[in-house]
Amino acid sequence: MEAFQKATFPIFSANPNLLSTKPIKPSKVSIKPPPQDFDFRTEILSDSKATIAKTCPELLNLADDGTLVLIQKRQFGPVPAWRSEFVEPENIWLIGTTHLSQDSAADVERVVRAIKPDNVVVELCRSRAGIMYTSNVGEDDQQLRSNMFSLSGTGFFGAVGRSIDLGGQTALALRLLLALFSSKISSDVNRPFGDEFRAARKVAEEVGAQIVLGDRPIEITLERAWNSLKWNEKLNLLINVIRGITSPSDMSLDNLKEPSPDDSTFQLYKKLSFSCPSLLLPLIHERDMYLAWSLKRSKAVNNSKKVVGVIGKGHMNGVIYALVSDQGNLRFRDLAGKRSSGDGSNGWIASLLKSLVRDTVIGILLWALYEQVKGTLS
Repeated sequence: MEAFQKATFPIFSANPNLLSTKPIKPSKVSIKPPPQDFDFRTEILSDSKATIAKTCPELLNLADDGTLVLIQKRQFGPVPAWRSEFVEPENIWLIGTTHLSQDSAADVERVVRAIKPDNVVVELCRSRAGIMYTSNVGEDDQQLRSNMFSLSGTGFFGAVGRSIDLGGQTALALRLLLALFSSKISSDVNRPFGDEFRAARKVAEEVGAQIVLGDRPIEITLERAWNSLKWNEKLNLLINVIRGITSPSDMSLDNLKEPSPDDSTFQLYKKLSFSCPSLLLPLIHERDMYLAWSLKRSKAVNNSKKVVGVIGKGHMNGVIYALVSDQGNLRFRDLAGKRSSGDGSNGWIASLLKSLVRDTVIGILLWALYEQVKGTLS
């Protein structure tokens, strides 16, 4: 991505330590998802609309339906003692988007131009940042490269190497299959993924805002998701993904224009999690918490006055809950470390060799399947 390398405005990872591929200590903490009865539309939205009506009345129509939500500093959870020197943002403006909707891109432009924030936090990681620079039309392979799982960045082989370092061969192969799945959805509705992220990058440059990559690396997410499954669940997951790639889609542009609480990628995660409930934590709840921390506790937003977050509509409830309920007892590394395998210290070599052989075999098989299915669709 040449344009990515020649960006003229600052782009920061919410957690620079994740740019390193050094092993991270396994996490043993518990991530609590929002209670079933929590709904930001009843808990937060009325106060948010009242404040927006006073400060930015031109955006009130977005606030009315919950697309735009303002979270003020007084509503945040407590700042942890170990981060006492950190100054959280005064205001966080969250805009919920649909990744296949052009209307969402227009909404993002409106909000960023009106707010003129210090930072714009996007639901992307370093490996997916190239989505902000892909063109909407023109190249035949744009839809494959412009989706939430595509391999983008400074180069394809660099992206592959980073994926293997962070998530292993299995996570890389699973990512390739999901990239093909996402490209099929995009092709079915004749829309590329991520118009709102391209709009965010463009308008952030215009107003002088800093772009912050706020999502957890996709490699870590997929690695944790895969390791959370039992072997029968892993087989069921692969069957569901392959079925989704090869079966007809009922998505249409008309469906995308209808009000929906979830975005298409979030719906994909929910469907996978329905068949494999263990996926809910790594695919959705952990990422909600990670996005919330990027918005209010990352180094990039320290002492900021106004921060705009561009996230999928399906994440709105979880991210808002994390913003207002976080007690400061967790850190970024708790969400980015590898899960403990449960093996004793005496068996770590055997476990390592077993994992290496397993991941290599599965990775080769999934890569071969990816190439075969891609050929049948082209």
